[in-house]
Amino acid sequence: MSTGSASLPGGPTGVSLRAVGDSALIVEFGDTLEPALVARVQALDRAISLACDTGALPGIVERVPTFRSLAIVLDPLITTARQVADGVRPLIGDTDRDTGPTATRQWCLPVRYGDEHGPDLGSLALTLGMDEQEVVTRHGACPVSVFMLGFLPGFAFMGTTDPLLQQPRRSEPRLRVPAGSVALAMQLTAVYPWDSPGGWHLIGHCPVPLFDADADSPVLLGPGDRVSFRAVDDQEHQQLCADRAAGNLQVERFLDRS
Repeated sequence: MSTGSASLPGGPTGVSLRAVGDSALIVEFGDTLEPALVARVQALDRAISLACDTGALPGIVERVPTFRSLAIVLDPLITTARQVADGVRPLIGDTDRDTGPTATRQWCLPVRYGDEHGPDLGSLALTLGMDEQEVVTRHGACPVSVFMLGFLPGFAFMGTTDPLLQQPRRSEPRLRVPAGSVALAMQLTAVYPWDSPGGWHLIGHCPVPLFDADADSPVLLGPGDRVSFRAVDDQEHQQLCADRAAGNLQVERFLDRS
């Protein structure tokens, strides 16, 4: 089995295609984090999904969208990276003209901001020259898109946040960030699905599980989903946490069906 990486010719201007071993193709649109690149990645992902449904691209096992690239995992017993590249190239040019949905679902997630739930809210507000309530208001007033999943199962990188809230990561990462922590870093926001190390600014806690191994669909959020955040008080937060602990928290209630 080949494990190297090889460029394939014929990609549109600014787009590169690389075969990775004999079981993957990577389509790269750039090397920066920009909403326009994310949109092109997701547009190509949709186009390939449709092509797979019609049988036009056989042998594709999985697609993994990121901020700037799309990894296409293939079955080498059915197809090759070169054959997949030949089928994908005509789709790449349509990504700038894609008029498909930019969001598959709309979510509204509850957040208990500040105090022990958001230990960095005060210091972040001070750095930004705001009071804590303005940070909370700005975070909740700016719906974000899921750009990609990574780092941990169910960890959704979401953006773009309010420009006035954008700050680098903490200079000293924490060894443990509690599951459910709502965090900010650069132009991104996220909810930690697991206890883990992390260097983002923690501003609140969301009791909705972003990963549930026992669920039919273990990962709650997917690329292209739109997410807004709603501030809740202690009483509602405690009730939501209790519902989750009792197995009574139905995640569908946080879908915005309006």
